[in-house]
Amino acid sequence: MEKLLKCSVCGFVTEESKLGDKCPKCGAAREKFDVLSDEAADKIINSDRTNDIHMDIINLCMAIEELADEGEELDLDPPCVDIFKKAQDMAWQLKQMCKAEIAGHVGKGKW
Repeated sequence: MEKLLKCSVCGFVTEESKLGDKCPKCGAAREKFDVLSDEAADKIINSDRTNDIHMDIINLCMAIEELADEGEELDLDPPCVDIFKKAQDMAWQLKQMCKAEIAGHVGKGKW
């Protein structure tokens, strides 16, 4: 596995071979990057897919919220509107849970 480096200024992580003379995020000099331990690098690599899944779920929830908004605006009958309102509430809650999980990952160095 290639070594991962982390910018000590902004926290950007990249593979050693992909880093140029400066940080692509904040412009800090290459010297501001630290080599991550194997344990820290493994956390990032192993959680990469689950973080992507959380982001996909967040995007799907946003689509559900938009569809539910449209359904509410059509206002065809009360049972439909009730389902759309519930869908909005559930999607928002699920979206917030995924955001909290990603924040937890970041706090543990798993991003």
